[in-house]
Amino acid sequence: MAEKAGWEGRCYEDFEVGDIYTHRLGRTVTETDNIWFTLLTLNTNPMHFDNNLAEKSTFGKALVNSTFTLALVTGMTVSDLSENAVANLSWTDILLPHPVFAGDTLYARSEVLGKRESKSRPYAGIVDVKSEGFNQHGDVVISYKRTFMVYKRAHRLSIRPPVEARKGE
Repeated sequence: MAEKAGWEGRCYEDFEVGDIYTHRLGRTVTETDNIWFTLLTLNTNPMHFDNNLAEKSTFGKALVNSTFTLALVTGMTVSDLSENAVANLSWTDILLPHPVFAGDTLYARSEVLGKRESKSRPYAGIVDVKSEGFNQHGDVVISYKRTFMVYKRAHRLSIRPPVEARKGE
């Protein structure tokens, strides 16, 4: 049997302005995700971990830490956008139009807004995208613009180590 290469991500040449990627995986947010992330980042706002206090708030229950939402939705986009990135350059225009709660399942999509050759690194290009995260009801919970530098195909780093064929099988 022939070995078939798996998905290895997009390179600079693969992006076209106007392309929209509906990212494949969704992810249900748990209370544990929220508490661990909140504690790991030393966020002391009790709206993320004190259910008694949160029940008395406008939202009626604990909010998922918004920087967790940003990290999760960004992670959802990596396989389609930045698996071959050299570096993230910026996140801007971050909007949080709808709260996220434990139990919500998030999904993401991104649109390519622009691309250009890197002036300082001839082996890479720069891509601008707008990404949105939305919950199981279709409510947009986060949107942002992100700029990242990505390898050109001829310069992409090898992701997989070489595999030698095993003898005698």
